[in-house]
Amino acid sequence: MELSLDSAFAVFDAQDSGCVSYGVEASGRRWFVKTATTAPSRCSLLRAARFHAAVRHPAIVRPEHVLDGPTLVYPWHDGSVLNHATVHGSDRSALHRFQQLPLPDVETAIATILDAHLAVTAAGYVAVDLYDGCFLYDFHARRLRLIDLDEYRPGPFTLDTDRLPGSRRYMAPEEFVRGAVIDQRTTVYTLGRTIHHLLDSPPGWRGSHHQMQVAVNATATTPADRFPDVAALTAAWRTTLPSP
Repeated sequence: MELSLDSAFAVFDAQDSGCVSYGVEASGRRWFVKTATTAPSRCSLLRAARFHAAVRHPAIVRPEHVLDGPTLVYPWHDGSVLNHATVHGSDRSALHRFQQLPLPDVETAIATILDAHLAVTAAGYVAVDLYDGCFLYDFHARRLRLIDLDEYRPGPFTLDTDRLPGSRRYMAPEEFVRGAVIDQRTTVYTLGRTIHHLLDSPPGWRGSHHQMQVAVNATATTPADRFPDVAALTAAWRTTLPSP
């Protein structure tokens, strides 16, 4: 592909990941181009390329081209990131807007996230660094997409560092313990936090008591006390929804 980054219509260069991304036009289409500027960010993009080669789901935005560098070239999608996090801080204005949507729209978005993670776990991966900055929401089309899943890894695995990357608001306790096992129950915890954050709002909890219980069970401190896998969490979530 001929990508003229000098003529980018958008530049995202204040990320703490070491990546710089661009919105560009090429071949009659708009693209989101993600490049690495450091050794750790190159490893992250190589990990992302392997993940996207293994996982397919309509809500997961995957690169259509992987170029040398590596450079990942994704289709451009309109929408707002619910947490626009940069080295300067976090802008959660889109999250606050999302939290005011009609409840069925929020429930549909949560169902999309859970369904996508059924595909993730079916491919043998676990979620790492999933938070509201990975949720791209098109308020016009009422559609949620998942982006920036660069840290997802094959699992289970044993943590060989002092912590995994991610937002403390979403991370399970074991993600801060060297030697801990990171498996589907860790992903369940993160998804439980996702349910909590998306159904919460400044005035308070918007979901039902049953939905709160699902989120609480998913985020038990001890992994053995959580839903055993993403399939069980998803099944429990579906019982909280009105019959069609």
